[in-house]
Amino acid sequence: MEPTFSHFGICVSDLERSLRFYCDALGFEKAESHEIGREFARLMDFPDVVVTSQFIRKGTTAIELLAFSEPAPFGDRVRRAVNQLGLTHLSFRVGDLDATAAKVLERGGTIVETSLTTIDFGETPLRFVYCTDPDGVRVELMDLGA
Repeated sequence: MEPTFSHFGICVSDLERSLRFYCDALGFEKAESHEIGREFARLMDFPDVVVTSQFIRKGTTAIELLAFSEPAPFGDRVRRAVNQLGLTHLSFRVGDLDATAAKVLERGGTIVETSLTTIDFGETPLRFVYCTDPDGVRVELMDLGA
């Protein structure tokens, strides 16, 4: 069998807040949920683990939100530098950049105002902005015009 993409996993500090962000602001739908325990501890490189795995889906895209109880989540809730090795950002095409950005703010995200970029592409201006989810994951919004 050839490898096929399955999903992205994001560790979150507050599952309900992250569900509001990804579902209400970006149009994902809550899907299957699993309570994960010791059976996955070895895979996750922990002696023991207690975590809620909540999938969200939009079309063929799946994100697994991981809400750890044991061990507790840690880390800064700030966006990483885009040139830091590893995953740099999630990117979404949107039909109305301003309306989506407003939803992002209402659902606990932040907008990086200094990143707002417009590129003239013939008769269609392309607009981009970076934002972050409630835990600092960088998210790109792209309005590619009609």
